[in-house]
Amino acid sequence: MDRIRLAVVGAGSRGNTYARLAVDSGRAVVAAVAEPRAPRRDMTADRYGVRPEHRFESWTDLVTARPPVDAVIVATPDRLHAEPAAAFAELGYHILLEKPMAPTEDECRRIVDAVERSGVVLMVCHVLRYTAYTRRLEDLIASGRIGDIVSVQHLEPVGWWHQAHSFVRGNWRREDQSSSMLMAKSCHDIDWLGHIVGRPARRVSSFGGLYEFTRARKPDGAGDRCLDCAVERDCPYSAKKIYLDRVSDPDWHDWPLSVLSAQVTYASIEAALRDGPYGRCVYECDNAVVDHQVVNLEYEGGVTASFTMTAFTAFDFRQTRVFGTRGAIEGDGRRLTVLDFVTGRPETIEVMPPDDPSAAKGHGGGDHGLVTAFLDAVVNADPDRVATGARASLHSHQVVWAAEKARTTGSVVTVDAESSIVDPR
Repeated sequence: MDRIRLAVVGAGSRGNTYARLAVDSGRAVVAAVAEPRAPRRDMTADRYGVRPEHRFESWTDLVTARPPVDAVIVATPDRLHAEPAAAFAELGYHILLEKPMAPTEDECRRIVDAVERSGVVLMVCHVLRYTAYTRRLEDLIASGRIGDIVSVQHLEPVGWWHQAHSFVRGNWRREDQSSSMLMAKSCHDIDWLGHIVGRPARRVSSFGGLYEFTRARKPDGAGDRCLDCAVERDCPYSAKKIYLDRVSDPDWHDWPLSVLSAQVTYASIEAALRDGPYGRCVYECDNAVVDHQVVNLEYEGGVTASFTMTAFTAFDFRQTRVFGTRGAIEGDGRRLTVLDFVTGRPETIEVMPPDDPSAAKGHGGGDHGLVTAFLDAVVNADPDRVATGARASLHSHQVVWAAEKARTTGSVVTVDAESSIVDPR
């Protein structure tokens, strides 16, 4: 194979990011684009010189036309993953599938079955697994530095403005339109924890809810939109602060400002706030996902982990403590500190330079690592080169569904990897 021919299905932020990284590697070209929004479709297609006949309004049109491509980036909304992923697998296309695989177990199993029948490569975009930070942590654990892992604490600091952007005003604000908060945002973390512990999860409990972003919490005098709000200056979730004040910062153009407008200017962003969903008061949205949640996990053999997702933090890298029989590791996404119980001395390992964890910055190198691994697997037609393939992702999704069942029923839920989830105990 000379260069891998890619189709981009869903030309939003994530689809464009993966396409750009693949093309910049020199190992791939974009040969087709499917996107219902004409401006975004043409912008992506023009960027990569895609021929007019290979620009499609929908993924079904692409399936019908069957352009000469080797692999497909599926970055459609969460609830539009299963049908295209299964169809592309049946056609023999390798698939880079944005997380989550799909919101329901039946849909995920449909994808798994199609992929296993066809033998294509499928990679689910759990970017945390593909960072240099994760690789270094894996090496430390595998070396025996801390003995056997006994327990883990893990925090996902979503960030106050990121919660408002994506999960109050944005596309992931409602489970009935996308998926649960735990699936949409934190299936990364559930997947990553299972990978670090190295054992399947067996029992799960969970608590959480929607605390802040409701009409009952709306400040006195607040308007329905930030541009016309009398108390906007004192609101931490002001759309003017989050978006308009950042137009002059090029680091914000790729994300999140590009979500509001394909062409980022002060006028285009102001217009988006005036008329679009991102200018709404966070206390007057139709959001329904949680803004804080804890998940407790028991893995095979009795190893435990606790996971916290919360909106009410700085927007930062995940923070983790791994407790072993001979030592402990504390990490913040940039550096790892290892405490050796024998010597009593800590060692700090700088893994990454200071940066931010945003999609615009490539998730701490995870986007690049993920795309590189996918291209390697496609070139070698070897699904085993993929760390986050169909079966591994199905299990981590099962754990998420179990956690949501535990949260909504107030129970401890048993995860049975061989059947469709789970019994409350």
